[in-house]
Amino acid sequence: MKLRRVVVTGLGALTPLGNTVPAYWDGLVNGVSGADRITRFDAGRFKTQFACEVKNFDPLNYFDRKEVRKYDPYAQYGMVSSDEAVADAGLIPEKLDLNRIGVIWASGIGGLVTFLEEVSAYATGDGTPRFNPFFIPKMIADITAGHISIKHGFKGPNFATVSACASSANAIVDAFSYIKWGKADMFVCGGSEAAVNAPGVGGFNAMHAISTRNDDPKTGSRPFDKDRDGFVIGEGAGALILEELDHALARGAKIYAEVAGSGLTADAYHMTGPHPEGDGAMRAMKAALEEAGLSPADVDHINTHGTSTPLGDIAEAKAIVTLFGEHAPKININSTKSMTGHLLGAAGAIEAIATVLAVQNNIIPPTINHFTDDPEIDPSLNFTFGKAVNRTVNVAISNTFGFGGHNASILIKKFVK
Repeated sequence: MKLRRVVVTGLGALTPLGNTVPAYWDGLVNGVSGADRITRFDAGRFKTQFACEVKNFDPLNYFDRKEVRKYDPYAQYGMVSSDEAVADAGLIPEKLDLNRIGVIWASGIGGLVTFLEEVSAYATGDGTPRFNPFFIPKMIADITAGHISIKHGFKGPNFATVSACASSANAIVDAFSYIKWGKADMFVCGGSEAAVNAPGVGGFNAMHAISTRNDDPKTGSRPFDKDRDGFVIGEGAGALILEELDHALARGAKIYAEVAGSGLTADAYHMTGPHPEGDGAMRAMKAALEEAGLSPADVDHINTHGTSTPLGDIAEAKAIVTLFGEHAPKININSTKSMTGHLLGAAGAIEAIATVLAVQNNIIPPTINHFTDDPEIDPSLNFTFGKAVNRTVNVAISNTFGFGGHNASILIKKFVK
């Protein structure tokens, strides 16, 4: 069977930097921090009192009141971003074979807001089980994929992926593979997350995973900096339209870039910590290169997982040095989480979008909030600290890793017919 080529024809984003793709990209290129004091709940007694929240979002601008009651915020975010991607791709249902269009959507946690509301109401009640009939459908992690397909009539493969913080990268890889193998012509894929609430923040605090830099939220996310103290929790969604090349050309679609390779591995090491030498990360990037038929010397840019955790940043830097060797210093590396925070299950999607736009525009967004070099990280690596860089980007890799040792790398390259 001849494997098919896969291109990106639509993008949608709802992020702490902006509620559309252009606003998100503008924030990235200009090095804007999306972190600020938490407004979602009273965090005054929490160790961490700041996050990267979505701003100026009113669901009633997108849904009627009856619909809002049916959708957890994570689903609202996913539907809004997917709507933008569908519109951006210029999809006209009457002109498409809807049986060949699928939806693969991700969330690391799902409807945590709904779960909190329903369980809190039960716990503070008289013991009578008065649960909302929408409790389960609002909470489950697959429901956003269902809502997207129902709204647009997409009848192809439809499911959710869950691999902690690698979830939406896995959704993109699955969509890429299904199209490549001929099982569909097009997918809406990506992920959403809405975990800036008491259990989300409190749970990550208990793990000592998130920053407690309450005196300076804007600089709380410090990837690859010596004084980093954990990630900053974020929320939002990212959506991509992946499409088979001939299908895209036949309908005159705008093509952003080509998805050419992917790599999925397991650390098989620890429940939450990465392999200390970055073994799984290295093998994921290597697999993506091999599938694309490229060599390490072809890579211009890596959008790292780069969460700002003490162990994770070192492991990923080691993986890059191991795989790319003498070429490693020539790569512009960045961590857009320094600006967006960590969107957990949606991180892979919004970072894949950033990588696609870096390839399309030949601009690499910066890694902000760098103050002190870490002696445990190879000083020859170029992390694009401080300011965006203009350079030709023909080949780029987006890395996303998750608790449990899940590693996903997506290779994106300039589209050449």
